Order: sequence, then C-alpha cells, then structure tokens
Amino acid sequence: MKWNDLITKYTKTIKGVVPIVTPIIFVLACITFYFMNNALLGSFLLIIFIVFNITNYVVKETEEDNIAKITERVEQEIKNNIMNLISPVALIRESGEIFWCNKEFEKLTENESPIGVNVVSIARGLNLSRLLSCDKELHQKIKILDSLYKIYASKLEKLNSDEDIYIVYFNDISNFKNMENTKESIMLIEVDNLSEVLEGTEEANRPMLIADIEKCINAYAQRLKAMITKYDTNKYVMSVQDKFIDEEINNKFKVLEEISKIDRGNKFEVTLSIGVGRGGTCPLENNKFAITAKELALGRGGDQAVIKNNEQIRFFGGNTREIEKRTRVRARIVSHSIKELIYESSNVLIMGHKNIDMDCFGSAVGMSSVVKQLGKLCNIILGNDTYAIDYYLNKLKEDKNYDNLFISREKAYDLINEKTLLMIVDVHNNGYILDVDIVEKIQRKIIIDHHRRSPEIVEGALLNYIEVYASSTSEMVTELIQYMVQKPNLKAIEAEGLLAGIFMDTKGFSFKSGVRTFEAASFLRGLGADTVEIKKMFMDNMDDYLLIADTIRSAEVKDGIAIAVAPGRIKKGFMAAKAADELLNIAGINVCFVLAQINSDIIISGRSSGEVNVQVILEAIGGGGHMNMAGAQLNNISLENAKKILKDAIKKHLKAGE
Repeated sequence: MKWNDLITKYTKTIKGVVPIVTPIIFVLACITFYFMNNALLGSFLLIIFIVFNITNYVVKETEEDNIAKITERVEQEIKNNIMNLISPVALIRESGEIFWCNKEFEKLTENESPIGVNVVSIARGLNLSRLLSCDKELHQKIKILDSLYKIYASKLEKLNSDEDIYIVYFNDISNFKNMENTKESIMLIEVDNLSEVLEGTEEANRPMLIADIEKCINAYAQRLKAMITKYDTNKYVMSVQDKFIDEEINNKFKVLEEISKIDRGNKFEVTLSIGVGRGGTCPLENNKFAITAKELALGRGGDQAVIKNNEQIRFFGGNTREIEKRTRVRARIVSHSIKELIYESSNVLIMGHKNIDMDCFGSAVGMSSVVKQLGKLCNIILGNDTYAIDYYLNKLKEDKNYDNLFISREKAYDLINEKTLLMIVDVHNNGYILDVDIVEKIQRKIIIDHHRRSPEIVEGALLNYIEVYASSTSEMVTELIQYMVQKPNLKAIEAEGLLAGIFMDTKGFSFKSGVRTFEAASFLRGLGADTVEIKKMFMDNMDDYLLIADTIRSAEVKDGIAIAVAPGRIKKGFMAAKAADELLNIAGINVCFVLAQINSDIIISGRSSGEVNVQVILEAIGGGGHMNMAGAQLNNISLENAKKILKDAIKKHLKAGE
C-alpha cells in the first residue's frame, strides 16, 4: 500500500476517534486531580470541559440550522424555476392522472385546474402506454390549442409502495413545424431529345436554340431559388427547398410547357425529363430517389416530371408523342449483351403477359429461333388464354420443328436451375406478367418491352431493354436478331409472327410507325413473311363481328370521348380492344374506352387519336400502355362501379390538363 493511502487511512481513523476520546481524557484528568488533592485544578478542567461542550453544541446547531435554511432556499429556487419553465411540465400517476404541474402547463387547460385530470384528456390523441415507456425516441407530436408539442416522459421514484410517478415534458415545436419546407430536395433535369431537336434545326440556328434552352432552365432555377449545376451537355442537377417543390406540384411543372414553346426553326418540340427526390434522410438518399425518378420519366417517353418521395411516386406531364430515335447503336449494344447472357446460360425460358397477343407471342417465337441458332435449349411458357394467337399457334404446332417448344407454367418449374435465363417480352409490370412466381424463382432475367415504364417494374433484371419509341416489341426483337447472328436464319413462319406483332400494335401501320418500323417490316418481308397469312390472323368470325357491332352500338359519346360496354356474352378480353379500334375509326370520336366483364374481372381498353393521353388516364386506375393505346383490369368490381371509376379518372385528367 502506498504512503499516501496509509496517511489518508490513519487520518480518517484519528478523526473518527477524537470526538470519543477527548471527553474521556477530560473526565479522567478531573478525577485524577481530585484524588491528588488538587480540587481547584480539577474544577477548572471540569468547567473548561462543560464550556467546550456547550460551545461545540451551539456551533453545531447553528451550522445545521444554516444548512437547513440553505437547503430549503435551494429547493424553493428549484421549485420556482420548474414552475416558471417556458415548457409545460407535469407529474402524473401510472393511470395518467395529473397531481402536480407548473404554471405553463396550467395555461394548456385555459385557466381550469388540471390537477386530478387525466393527461390524455388534455393532450388528445396521446398514446399513454407509449408515453410511459419513457423512450425519448418514441416522442409524440400532439397539437394543443394553437401550438404543436413534442411530448415524452421520464420515470421517477415510487410515490408509494404500489405506484410509480412520471414527469411529462411538453416541448413546444410550433416554430419548427415548417422546418420541413427548408429541407433540400434533389432535382435532376435532362433535355431528353436534344440530339433529335438539333438534327431537325438549321445549323445557323443551333447555337441560339441551345442558348434558349439553357436560359429557360437557368431562369427556372432562379425562380425556385435553387442551386443548379450543369454536369453534361444536356443534364442538370438542382438543390431545391421542399416548399418550392410543393409549388411546382400545384403548378403541374409548367416548365415542361414553357420549354416546349422554344422556337428557333426546330422541327421537334424541346422536352425535358425531370426526376425529383425528396423525403430522404440525407441528400445522398434524395439523390438516389431523383435518379430513379428520372429513369422512370425517360422510360415512359420523357416530357414529364416524376417525384419519388420514399415509396410514393407521382407523375406529371407526359402528353407529347415519343420521338423515334433513328440510331440503332443501343440495339446493337444490347444485342451483344443478350448474346453473352445466352452463352452463359444452361437453358432459356421465354414468357410474356397474361391474355397473350400477337406482339407478345411473335416476339417470343422470334427470340426462341435465335436462341436455338446460338446452340441453347429454349422453351416458351404459355398459359390457357391463347385465343388471340390460336390461328398462328396451330400453324406452328403442325410443324414438327416446334415440337416441345411450348410448355405450361407447371412444366417450366422442372426446367429451372441456377443458370436458367428468363426472357420477359412485351411486359415489365409485375401485375401483368403471366406468372410472377417463376420470375421470382429465376435469378437471371432480362426484359424486352416497348410500353411506358411502370413503377411496378420487375426488380433484379440483369438487363432492361425498354424503348417506348418503338412501335412494338416485335420491332425491337427484329432489330436485335439482325445483330445477334450474322445471317439470321429465320423461317418464313417465324418472320410472319414478328410482322403480325408489328401490324397489330401499329393498327396496320397507322400508329407509331416510324422509319425503323418500316425497315423492320421490310426485313421480315424479305425473309418470306406472307402478308395474306398475317391478314388471316386478325380476321373475325361472324359472331365476333356482331359482338363488336353491339359494343359500338352501346357507346355514349360526349365531347369526342366515347365509352362503350361490351355485351354480357363476351368471353374473350381482346374483343374489347378490337371494339375500341373500330370505335376510333368513327368520325367525331377522338378518344374511346370499351369495358367488358370477363368472369369477375372488368377489362378496359382505351384508344386515342393523340389529343388525350389514355395511358395516363388508365394508369391512374392501375393500368398502363401508351399515349394512344392503353388498357386496365379491375378485379372483383361491378360493371357500373368500374364505369364510374373510369369516368372519374377521365374527368380528373381533363381538369388537370386545363
């Protein structure tokens, strides 16, 4: 033991012994002097002892009295400070009953005494059990009178043997409730068709066109009081306060309309794709949201703004026709990637959407032919809803070369292994895929589709080839085939399937038919595709024709918008699409919708001549598609309720367009 420790120990011992030993020494000294016949000295010592003890007692009592007074004063000061705290504070029992509070808390009850009142009756909506957990992280925000409070509690010692007491704090955050508006959102802007616009503008006007575009975007940033940086020839990033994003939502992102008015002799309107990320825990998370939102905007054809607030996604704009991209660079790059994935796979499965049509089936047959030419096993998964493709499917089944090509969903499960590649064609929305369980079971998958990108896209795909400018998936597959093998050895019947898919989705080359559409059709025609056979695939029998006529007869037409309901005898969903196509051929009808009840489901097909975006209307009720052609399916609902929902969606869209 150290010397300092020894000294400290003995000092404490001496201090404890002195108060006991001193009186004993005085008494023994007095007795000794009396026995030595020295009574005077003994009496003197006795008097000193008595005076010493009286003095010591008086001093001790005075010190204890002073300490008590000081303690009482400190306690009173603490009590006064608690009473005068700017934040309301209360003591409650476990039942929530208030038995003490400060002056600020009394103000919450508007001059009525809160003593004996349950705290929940003052802070209405307060969760008492959550409050008594005493976790500050689980604070609750409750509005009392005109103020917003953050409420939490701490547990104190027991009031008696049976009950605990809690101190409840009410922190006024009214001055901070608008702090959300000062948070920064990330906005990504891309001039999505800059190269096409510049190509369609005279060279002398191009510098002025670029200057006008930059001026418009920078003026937009100044209007939002945003920080803006240009990080590519046609891309910008902005940091914007949330309150300005709310204003843009109310204004429907008018910048989309403003930039389209730029005119320097350009043949095409300038369009923007805007992605906004907000609601994240940090700027990095908001930036990730903004990237996803902009990808959605681009995947849906551009000319729109998409806001991603955590899991919530909102769309604005998207009323401009997609501009066909002349270059095939991406098709060539994608084709090589797909070819490498096929080589790395043990087998390939191809699957499309429910209620399969010729675009979906034709593209599946075309891809299966190339996969076989690359030396891999391939199968096409089909459901029971094959009525729309029966003519072509029966022709294929007559050819022995296609034996075992088509399999059921049940058989597909037996062919899946770790190296199986799944090709999803003509669909990317989880809600419309033939079998979602197969998609989830297979790890390696690619998507080839031409529909506007949906938020419910299949996750985890190795490659997403979604081109909304393409007329059809069959057109996209026709281009891929030409790059995947040097000399595509497609049979005439396979080429007919692809050409039929293009013919169907373009409505006989009258919709979305660009230069590349006709180039693809020319290539397929050169492989021996017979246009007469293709026409036979879409011929109706007498019963179907009469069904379409009855559907058209039921149409209600108002302001160029027609809504028709198919007769109850309809059994095939694609007949609604055929009826919608026929309705749009009638003069005075610019937009049409056909509803058909198939079992417990309501099928809706929408068509537009271009003035109204049917994709946006049907997307609002769970559907999707293109600006001119779209569809939706409502489950377990009556025909009348479905019609009402559709009318509400049309009314809401037209009102927003105004």
